[in-house]
Amino acid sequence: MKQGILTDILDYANRSDPYPLYEELRKTPVHHDGEGPYVISTYYEVRGLLHDPRLSSDPRNRTAGGADPLGEEGEGGEGGALPPSFLKLDPPEHDRLRRLTNRPFGPPHAPHRIEDMRGNLEDTVKGLIDDIADGTSGSGEGTERVDIVEQFAYPFPVTMICRLLGVPREDEARFHVWADTLAASLDPDPDADAEQREKVTHDARMELGMYLAGLIEERRKNPQDDMLSRLAAGHGDLSMSTMELLSTAALLLIAGHETTVNLITNGMLTLLRNPDVLQRLRAEPGLAVPMVEELLRFEPPVQLLPQRTPLVDIEVRGVTIPKGSPMWLMLAAGNRDPQRFENPDRFDPDRKDIQHLGLGSGIHSCFGAPLARLEAQRALGELARRLENPRLLEDPPPYRQNAVLRGPRHLWIACDGIRP
Repeated sequence: MKQGILTDILDYANRSDPYPLYEELRKTPVHHDGEGPYVISTYYEVRGLLHDPRLSSDPRNRTAGGADPLGEEGEGGEGGALPPSFLKLDPPEHDRLRRLTNRPFGPPHAPHRIEDMRGNLEDTVKGLIDDIADGTSGSGEGTERVDIVEQFAYPFPVTMICRLLGVPREDEARFHVWADTLAASLDPDPDADAEQREKVTHDARMELGMYLAGLIEERRKNPQDDMLSRLAAGHGDLSMSTMELLSTAALLLIAGHETTVNLITNGMLTLLRNPDVLQRLRAEPGLAVPMVEELLRFEPPVQLLPQRTPLVDIEVRGVTIPKGSPMWLMLAAGNRDPQRFENPDRFDPDRKDIQHLGLGSGIHSCFGAPLARLEAQRALGELARRLENPRLLEDPPPYRQNAVLRGPRHLWIACDGIRP
């Protein structure tokens, strides 16, 4: 194993195709260069550790090892003076907050929450594509030029999170600005002024926090049928503090936005590289369901989970990982493990038994998975139906700096028109 492979994985030069590096990494299922994190890259070991109660997600339990090679990139976060979200907590604190958050979000207590959003979701998708049709920039000879990221994938999930939380329609534009600013903080421009970026990010966090605090207070006085009202009301003797509510709402905004943007953009890029599948999706709308599952395996929006720590010495594939050591779980590498998936580097929407790691697993599996799946299915299905002869203008496209939340920063395509 070459010692610099983690440096290579984090190197932006390899962002467009890290998969050969993951293949090399799997040759040593537990990689440790003596200073950095212990890196786990094979499917069964990653999945097992995601379910292992001896593994902590709370960075305060890290007591050994050197500096994290990811620096502040990590998994992102809510930032500011907010307490940790349940994403970075262990049981029982994690279980209490996640249980309270899940009650108004999905089954068994709110079984229709996501289903009831379907009409709103479809209207939003159609509206965004209509806006593209109204404002496309001609590139000559009847073709149109579209940036799928800026004009579609970025605004879509923020709009849906606003509707989920109960943000008034007149305030959604402000929410979009905050979301864009916080997203930029997770994907910093290396040439930008770091001090200025931090100030802008801090100001956005403060403004968002103050806005949410006011909205929470309003919902406590005048509850409505939205998720924020239900979270503010609590359940019986169980409730969140205002600070916990703010942290949870910020988590839903940041995590829900970033993963969905990547899922949709990686999905469209993959479809444009596989025009036969794109044609099938246009003719068979039902293909969207298995296709999104294969996308979550083939190009997962979250490539790895850093900030995992064993609470005791544990053994993985004959290697003892000391208590308190930093660990990385390489979801994207496990998703292409040939010991688990046949022809793993092939995109196959007809693949059977896709028990992928694209949304994590165990107690920290993606909380918003039902909504993310539905958003991607409807978004990609409608883009496939309405874009006439879409094709890439740049392949590979420019990628975001972030190695954890990996996806194109722009996805420029040309098409011959946009169907009604």
